[in-house]
Amino acid sequence: MKLKPAEVKRYLYGCLDFYIKEVMQLTATHINYYIVCLRKLWLFANGINMEHTSDIVADGKLLHETSYPQRAEKYTEIELSATINEIELTGKIDFYDAKEKVIHEIKRSDKVEEAHTWQVKYYLWLFQLNDIQGAKGILEYPKLRERQEITFTDADAAYLEEVVMKIAGLINAEICPPNIHAKICKSCSYYELCYIEE
Repeated sequence: MKLKPAEVKRYLYGCLDFYIKEVMQLTATHINYYIVCLRKLWLFANGINMEHTSDIVADGKLLHETSYPQRAEKYTEIELSATINEIELTGKIDFYDAKEKVIHEIKRSDKVEEAHTWQVKYYLWLFQLNDIQGAKGILEYPKLRERQEITFTDADAAYLEEVVMKIAGLINAEICPPNIHAKICKSCSYYELCYIEE
């Protein structure tokens, strides 16, 4: 018997539901970490948070608060959520220009630009899932004096839905993924935890 694509998809998601222990909540941070490092994602999602120990993270927060001081008055902070396959997706957007329908995302450096781009696309997806059409994103690197416009396509939505299901499976895995031994590791807040034995 040959199944239609929609039936196969329903079956596969049904199998994954078995692995989702409870209603899971995912954020843009999960998407970012999925792109950067599966180990970091697994540790973060399983309650091991190291950002509070990182000077780089503290510097990024300070940059976020001081780069565009006039924005807090001009733009709105919004929170959105949606549910996909029993997984609650949430997003907190610090700077949203409701008049122009633009999400502004500020980052310290462009070392993990792909992850930053997908984080903004995740926000745009949440907008789409909440029937807010025509929004766009702007990724800003104040220290580099660079801006990048982010658009969103149907292919991006399909990719993010696939990523969400992969993240759900990864989070519930019993074994933490291995170290990635990448150049970026040395500036990661999890570095000492990951490489303690080396």
